[in-house]
Amino acid sequence: MRRIHPYIEEDPDIAAAYAYPSRGCLRVNMVVSADGAAWLEGRSAGLSSPGDRRVFHVLRGLADVVLAGAATVRTEGYGPARPREGWDTLRAGRPPAPPIAVITRRLDLDLGGPLFTETEPYQRTIVITTGAAPPERREQAAEHAEVLVAGEDLVAPEAAVRLLRERGLGRILCEGGPRLNAELAAAGLIDELALTMSPLLAGGDAARVLNGVASRTPLTLAHVLEEDGVLFIRYVSEEAR
Repeated sequence: MRRIHPYIEEDPDIAAAYAYPSRGCLRVNMVVSADGAAWLEGRSAGLSSPGDRRVFHVLRGLADVVLAGAATVRTEGYGPARPREGWDTLRAGRPPAPPIAVITRRLDLDLGGPLFTETEPYQRTIVITTGAAPPERREQAAEHAEVLVAGEDLVAPEAAVRLLRERGLGRILCEGGPRLNAELAAAGLIDELALTMSPLLAGGDAARVLNGVASRTPLTLAHVLEEDGVLFIRYVSEEAR
């Protein structure tokens, strides 16, 4: 891997390139094709690469919490984040791995799956849901997860992010999907976008990085890394600079 912007550098330190600001921030991480598709055949794996997977794991190692929507958790088969080689330094003074926080309106999740039954005590899954979610599902989820309510009929993005930050989880890594990204952008909550661009034309009807209400978030280009034709782009919101 090499840096090609704002200067040339061979074998850059990925963790340093993506270091969070001291105040923390909400970073969205997505992989897309060259024509903007956010998945192939419903999943992101077909767009990934060895370099993308290295960046993915570094971003998780840097984060206090990994945030995802229920559809992404179901489609991608989420389990708990596992400690990785090199995370000891990245996570000094913090638990060995970040918890996963899931935004779900109705708690339509596999509550008996690994994300709820195979977590370590220090990384219990966080479920952010609504007051309208079925009470019995909330009770079941609470057996293995921390359940937070952030809205009555719909999860309010501002409330969800506030609840995470109140728990000291200020370095938030959002892994989508596109609908959740759009809701966060519309609420003005996205501070950074970490975008992997795969050298592939996908076509089809896959969503883009944002799939929902239109919004404008001006971005500044912070860096571009490259490996085997794959671009790793970090954008920073102008308001977050």
